[in-house]
Amino acid sequence: MARSRIVSSAAALTAVTAALMAPGAAYASPPGTKDVTAVLFEWNFASVAKECTNTLGPAGYGYVQVSPPAEHIQGSQWWTSYQPVSYKIAGRLGDRTAFTNMVNTCHAAGVKVVVDTVINHMSAGSGTGTGGSSYTKYTYPGLYSSNDFDDCTSQVSNYSDRWNVQHCELVGLADLDTGESYVRGAIAGYMNDLLTLGVDGFRIDAAKHIDTADLANIKSRLTNPSVYWKQEAIYGSGEAVQPTEYTGNGDVQEFRYAYDLKRVFTNENLAYLKNYGEGWGYMSSSVSGVFVDNHDTERNGSTLNYKNGADYTLANVFMLAYPYGAPDINSGYEWSDIDAGPPSGGSVSACWQNGWKCQHAWPEILRMVGFRNATRGAAVGDWWDNGGDAIAFGRGAKGYVAINHEGGSLTRTYQTSLPAGTYCNVQNNTTVAVNSGGQFTATLGANTALAIYAGKSSC
Repeated sequence: MARSRIVSSAAALTAVTAALMAPGAAYASPPGTKDVTAVLFEWNFASVAKECTNTLGPAGYGYVQVSPPAEHIQGSQWWTSYQPVSYKIAGRLGDRTAFTNMVNTCHAAGVKVVVDTVINHMSAGSGTGTGGSSYTKYTYPGLYSSNDFDDCTSQVSNYSDRWNVQHCELVGLADLDTGESYVRGAIAGYMNDLLTLGVDGFRIDAAKHIDTADLANIKSRLTNPSVYWKQEAIYGSGEAVQPTEYTGNGDVQEFRYAYDLKRVFTNENLAYLKNYGEGWGYMSSSVSGVFVDNHDTERNGSTLNYKNGADYTLANVFMLAYPYGAPDINSGYEWSDIDAGPPSGGSVSACWQNGWKCQHAWPEILRMVGFRNATRGAAVGDWWDNGGDAIAFGRGAKGYVAINHEGGSLTRTYQTSLPAGTYCNVQNNTTVAVNSGGQFTATLGANTALAIYAGKSSC
């Protein structure tokens, strides 16, 4: 959770990507040849199902991450989804039947399903949930009573104090005592129910506020304890709880990646990105989830967002081209009120209508998913930069990308390790001819990119 986000009368909790499960092995970075996750934030399940068939599967996305499916407090704001009141699938985005149909439809399209999973806390008030369940802040009939919550009933206030971070209430939300066996079992029961419906992985919301040993115990109770999950644990310099504590359970979101991309693309030089990732002191690529923005950070200003134009688009192009971490593409809706919930209650009739931004389907981003899949396993090489905002690099003999973030056009000859031949520049569907020496000459307009890869010769 972005600790600076405090929303009127409730809570906002961040989302990361989570990926997949593989029987018998716990993976860091989603396994297989497709590791890109489309995070369809607050899309209802029927709309997600259609998008898996029409866009995500054909484009090569490996995963779709859906917003929390559990019954939650009523209200139009997006953050109501992050205040569960029961573990029934009965939220704003669809019922159990719609959820099950979505999972099956996405699987048929070759897309695995990750669930944003809220297990640190329950709600901040009382009332009747979206599925008809009555509740008060510390009483959820048939699920939890006051004894199942931590004794600290004040808000988290001191990030240098581990106990405060992991036992007090995140923005006033009733904090579950995850050290208690009954609570661990109830949470595992919810996750196991999702597994029976075919879910492939979990994104653990607010993991930083749960002791890593508690999460390990919950995971051990799952019917598949090797299921993939990714944890939200935001890095803070000098803080008591650090993201690296959680890597034993699964992947962890590397927030610094997104923060620094904003700074580089808005105020510094792209040339600095030559050793991005571990070279900047980040966690190992093999355990890191990365993103340009997520639903919290796009609203609190700590990262780029869709309002940043070419900075945002090119940052996503770079993320998909550069082999660090497992990338999420945040795909949400337009907002001016940071609390505003999804248009049409989460129903997406068409991309780029009714406020839906559909970043996952922007051509410049969408076509880079195929680039990433095709270049998997190849290291960065043939790096070039002008010392400023123009860079280019190869992915061995598999691909090559160039990004011109300068204010004017750039013409030059690039050296690659690609075999001679004709390639499709998937950024604008024009062809590029690579000679026998691995070279090609191209002109890139201001704030545009070029991306070519083996196996993609025609546009």
